[in-house]
Amino acid sequence: MVDVLITCCGEEVSVVLDTVRAAADVDWPRDRMRVVLLDDGGSEELRREVQLLGLDNPCIHYSSREKIKGVPHHYKAGNLNAGLSYVDGLEGEKAEYVAALDADMIAERPWLRAIIAHLITDAEIALACPPQLFYNIPKNDPLYQNLAFFFGILEGVKDSIGAAWCTGSGYAIRRCALDQIGGFPTGSVAEDVFCSNLLLGAGWKTCFVNEALQYGTVPDSFSGHIKQRARWTIGTVQTSAKLNFFVFGRICRGMTYLQRFTGFVFTFGTLSTVFATASLLMFPIVLVSGFRLVAYADDDQLRWLLRLAFLSLFMNRINEFIAFAPAGYLFAWRGGLNTLWMAPYHGVAIVRSFLLPRWLGGKFATFSSSGSIHSVINERDTRARAPLVRRIRAIGWNGGVFIHVLYVLFTVGAAATSTSRAFTTTPHNYRDRLFYMLTHAGWPPLVWLVASTACFVPIKYALSPPAMPDREDLLHRDKVTGVAHPTEGAKRPRWGRTNILHEGFYAAVTIYTAVLFFGSWFM
Repeated sequence: MVDVLITCCGEEVSVVLDTVRAAADVDWPRDRMRVVLLDDGGSEELRREVQLLGLDNPCIHYSSREKIKGVPHHYKAGNLNAGLSYVDGLEGEKAEYVAALDADMIAERPWLRAIIAHLITDAEIALACPPQLFYNIPKNDPLYQNLAFFFGILEGVKDSIGAAWCTGSGYAIRRCALDQIGGFPTGSVAEDVFCSNLLLGAGWKTCFVNEALQYGTVPDSFSGHIKQRARWTIGTVQTSAKLNFFVFGRICRGMTYLQRFTGFVFTFGTLSTVFATASLLMFPIVLVSGFRLVAYADDDQLRWLLRLAFLSLFMNRINEFIAFAPAGYLFAWRGGLNTLWMAPYHGVAIVRSFLLPRWLGGKFATFSSSGSIHSVINERDTRARAPLVRRIRAIGWNGGVFIHVLYVLFTVGAAATSTSRAFTTTPHNYRDRLFYMLTHAGWPPLVWLVASTACFVPIKYALSPPAMPDREDLLHRDKVTGVAHPTEGAKRPRWGRTNILHEGFYAAVTIYTAVLFFGSWFM
């Protein structure tokens, strides 16, 4: 017996119903499953529609818990725990497994068989989780919403060392293991990561099932994307703090050293966004102040530093081609650009949630489901899109993109100022001017230019957002049952000339560094 819990809170009714229909239509005996919609939004329309579906399919249930004002309800974790209490009160046997889906995640028909199989074949596995895939990613994926690097590479690596994490949707968990850790853990807005780490700490195994078993939707607005990623950042830090940063304590006693190391590294990487934001500012500050970007004692040492800069970039590119291959090179390498322009948002989220008092702008972390965050400017709908001025105000000012505009202007201005000094303050000979430019704005691999290019991504999005068709146009719907699944075209990534320009820029930087490498023997 399997209990399938679908959590929702304010998402569009049509989106939720598509998820419920698909979950009840998976390749699994109807009398061996219960599909329960857990509606934290308390929608009467949703209640009626789900109850109507239940008339034709008795395995479908609706539940909405009472949330008392002033009493902590623990967001998604609380909703899931309420769902466990609900199914425990139903007639029939207690389910051996619990599966969960987000409100917008349409399960493919083989979903349960593919996931539950891992729990059956290995009694020590408590949780199995597939990747989250999406069917509404716009052409060229300007905001890097596909998560190809995380699911296509990182989760596979983590799984190979026994440190796979639950990623929030599509997973199945052994009920006895869940009961052992006290149900879904509260105290973190990332209850999925928290849950899987508690299972590892209790001595259970987890696994990543790298199969296309569910397709959902990414936030269709800039503000929704930023809020989603900020919530993930806060949740990672909250979970790590609860686990003493994976270093010591009773909770993580059953973890292996590799599992602890993985958790610590991911937390450190999240916290490092605060320092990454500060480091981005250092390049233009150093350039405009007239200092060199590289320190060296003599000309011979400078030549070797140039050669090492090329070797470092060259080896990094080889590593990218090899490491990114499983997820698709064009998908994965852009994660680096995403990290740069997103760093201020992650950094601010950490500082406001964990460091600043409320009177200085501190903010208590709350949970908002991604599907409930609706765009007020409809930037991806060509028929209802807000005018340019309103978009700039919503994304540029309210969305904080003005910071990226200021950064690009400051950085390009600093590089121009530094370059002009090569002709105005250095002796009038070719060699000194060349060395000045090389050690300042021209130092490979032109990090200031890479950072400026990355920070131009949200600016371009505000000026020219991508267009997406209606959600229904991305689905193939059975006319009899009403069950919908994404079309094959919607599942595949779509690329255009913009992505080629990104790769062309990266190639140009590589060629520039290579020219300096060979030229270092003639300097």
